[in-house]
Parts: sequence; C-alpha cells; structure tokens
Amino acid sequence: MALSVTDLRVWYRTLKGDVKALDGVTFDVADGEIMGIAGESGCGKTTLGKALIRLDTRMRHEGGTVALDGEKLPIADDAAMRRYRYREVSLIPQYAMSAMNPTRKIGKMIRDLLAAHGVRYAEVLPELERRLGLVGLDAEVLKRYPIELSGGMKQRVVLVLSTLLNPSLLIGDEVTSALDVSSQKAVARALVEFRDHGFVRSMIVITHDISVLFQVADTILVMYAGHLAEKAPARTIIDAPLHPYTKMLIGALPQVGDRYDEQRLSGIEGRPPSLLDPPTGCRFRDRCPLAHDRCAEAPPFREVAEGHQVACWAVS
Repeated sequence: MALSVTDLRVWYRTLKGDVKALDGVTFDVADGEIMGIAGESGCGKTTLGKALIRLDTRMRHEGGTVALDGEKLPIADDAAMRRYRYREVSLIPQYAMSAMNPTRKIGKMIRDLLAAHGVRYAEVLPELERRLGLVGLDAEVLKRYPIELSGGMKQRVVLVLSTLLNPSLLIGDEVTSALDVSSQKAVARALVEFRDHGFVRSMIVITHDISVLFQVADTILVMYAGHLAEKAPARTIIDAPLHPYTKMLIGALPQVGDRYDEQRLSGIEGRPPSLLDPPTGCRFRDRCPLAHDRCAEAPPFREVAEGHQVACWAVS
C-alpha cells in the first residue's frame, strides 16, 4: 500500500470546545490508485487532506497513524513533516488559484519554492517546461504574472508545480471548483495523465462533486460527520451504493437529459450533527430513513464485498 491510515483522530481547539473533525478514520490507498473523497461541507474531507501533510497548525493530532510507503509520517510534528512535504507528499490546496503571489512571476515563485527544498531551478527547468507542455501550456507562462492566466491555466500550473519532484502521494482539494466545464475536464484529464506518467504514485482527490470524482477516481470514499460511511470502486458507488447516505447523495445528482418536469431532485432532510458534541452511535441516524435501535451503537467500517466497505447496520 502506498498510504495506510489507521484510527486517525484530528481535532480543532475552539473557545466552545474541541471540534472532533476526524474521529477514528481508517483506510488504505494502493500504489497507482486515485481515491476520491466526497461528502457534505463539514464532513471532514478537507481536514483529512491537510492532516496527511500537517498543513494547518490549528489541528491537534489526538491519535492514530499515517504510513506512506511503509514509513510512518510524523503528522503530529510540524517541523518533522517539513522534509516530507513536496518531496514525498504534496498538496494542491483549496483555492489554490488564489494562493499565488500576484506580485511574482510564475517562474520566480517556482524558483523560490525549489530553493527552499534545496533544488536548483536550472536542473529541473527542462522537465518543468516539458510538463507544462503536457497540460497544454507554453513555457512562456513562466514569465507571466498569475493575473495574466485564466483559472484553468493557473490550476494546471499548480498541478505541475505540486508534482515537479515526483511525490509518492498527491492530495488535491477541490481542484476543479470555480472552473467552467471545459476547464474542469482539462484538469481532470491532467490528473489521470500525471498518474499514468508516473509523476505521482497515488492521489487523493477531495471534492463535494461526485460527478467529478467519477471522471478521475478509481475508488470513492464517502465521509459523514468525521466518520467514514462507504468506500468502493467508483462505478459501484455510482451504480450500486449501499449506505443510505451515499444513496441519498447519488439521488441528489441531476441526470443528463432529464427535464425538470420529468425528474425532481431529492435533497437530504435535516443537517449534520455538531462535531463539538457529536452523538453516540451512527452519526447519520437522525437523518436516515433506515434508522433503528441498534444505530445507537456505532457500526464498524467493514468489508461487505471485495473492495467494498460500509459502516451501516442495515447493510448485510
């Protein structure tokens, strides 16, 4: 396994108490796998991505382990994680298009980042230009300021930059948000191509848009309120989901070609529980149409078929 996460618990300290954003998360990502993470806002998916690279100092590691290529990552220690960031595990953060310094040219920003990791810009420039070409960008973009590029162009630059040192794991958080449909498709295609070229061994792609994950992911992991709900191959999640929450997420997606009077989208009534004081048992039970007495006990995240895991007492 490229990545192995075991019982990971990450909390945020606030004036009102501890927010239990991740509360016992266990999963694996295989070599060459692109795993998508989906769920409502606040489910913990962005926290999970940041926790794997220790990018947010507000986080408090409460327990659990993360191993990459058999080596345990020191995710509780910000200073110790510095030697792993960018080289072993890299991140395309949410709002990455806005993260570029508007007063620096693209090439200068890349030069500074490489220097911070002890890499000479001249040594990687030929490969940098080659990878820009692979995503449809001319090397001239290195002489431009971020404001001179479209949203899709900036996102592709960030993709090239984040994988320039061939990390073992790439985490992409909402990499297609705020892009038009054609740009979304170009970025999604680039993600798969970079995996296929071996520029990155495995990927985690985080988004609330399951339709995007279906284009790029081999497997999809569905989260709810800091817990895992279901993980299965992408086709299985779309065509044959088992967890009630996953079914309701898929049911809320519009079908291509359907008219409003032919199909009305169904929402999910209620709202997720507060993670300041999360309920015991299954955290979806207050919104679940299949809830029963046993749901007062937390269901295990167990394998019900090869490559298919579900946390639900109603799934046999």
